[in-house]
Amino acid sequence: MGYSSSVYKTAADRLYQRRIDAEKQAERRREQIFKVLPHAEELDREISSSGAAAARAVLKGGDVVAEMTKLKEKNLQLQKELNTLLLENGFTSDALEPRYTCKKCGDTGYYEDNGKTLVCGCLKQEFVTCAREELNRSAPLSPSSFDTFSLDGYSKTKDEATGVEPYRHMEKILKYCKSYAQGFTPGSESILMKGRTGLGKTHLSLAIAGEVLKRGYGVIYVSAPALLQKLEKEYFSRTGGDTSSFDMLTDCDLLIIDDLGAEFRTQFSVSQIYNILNSRLLQHKPVIISTNLSMQELEKNYSERFVSRINGAAQKLDFVGKDLRVRKR
Repeated sequence: MGYSSSVYKTAADRLYQRRIDAEKQAERRREQIFKVLPHAEELDREISSSGAAAARAVLKGGDVVAEMTKLKEKNLQLQKELNTLLLENGFTSDALEPRYTCKKCGDTGYYEDNGKTLVCGCLKQEFVTCAREELNRSAPLSPSSFDTFSLDGYSKTKDEATGVEPYRHMEKILKYCKSYAQGFTPGSESILMKGRTGLGKTHLSLAIAGEVLKRGYGVIYVSAPALLQKLEKEYFSRTGGDTSSFDMLTDCDLLIIDDLGAEFRTQFSVSQIYNILNSRLLQHKPVIISTNLSMQELEKNYSERFVSRINGAAQKLDFVGKDLRVRKR
């Protein structure tokens, strides 16, 4: 799972708050119960003190095993008496304990299994939730899904110059994108979506992102202008050479760079785009790039080396037709 650092932090913070809330609620219940059942407080205090008694028994020496067995039996008897008292007075047997949302990990996000510390499913799900929220905040078409992608705006008449029927052509692209999302792995191929503005590139890239997130993978979506602005700000900051965002972009399971070519191009931006692409391809990690530029324009703006890497590693999807947003108006 390769998520952004903000996703990890937000998910961890949510579980921590969930745990704290459960413990605060338990403390309030304890206070209320002890007011009406003073004996319950006495029993609870005796149970809590058994740990200290066990420690004293060990330090004291003598027949430690016998003493520990005696303390254990006493503890179990006290717990049984406390549970009976609670149940007889209309409370549940666990009324004094925190009621964590996840019983497996106690809302810590981790659990032990055969001596190994494992990530709990509740934390994994929180990663997905936070990643989806982050994606929806940054995406221009939120929420975008395959269900909301319509082919109705594409012409069923063949283009005289190319001989391509936009509707059938885009139907195949939609089918490919659905299949790609459903079968995604961190080793899936990269995709280059190219075509004029308003043909559905952003919508389908976000639809893929949504499905991939559902399957528990880490997705980062970013527009090229915002991406380069952030990288440049970090690199030329006072501390200098900050690579945190670059590392995040190369580590995630799927990176989506939208609207490549809309950014203000400099020698720095061109080199950063190539480095991100090259780093991910060397690790066999997929990237989806959408652009309004042709292959010739990409080569002119980003170098022959950049286009060579794209040609060798990415499935090229040519979006055709007329601007859907203009047609809708």
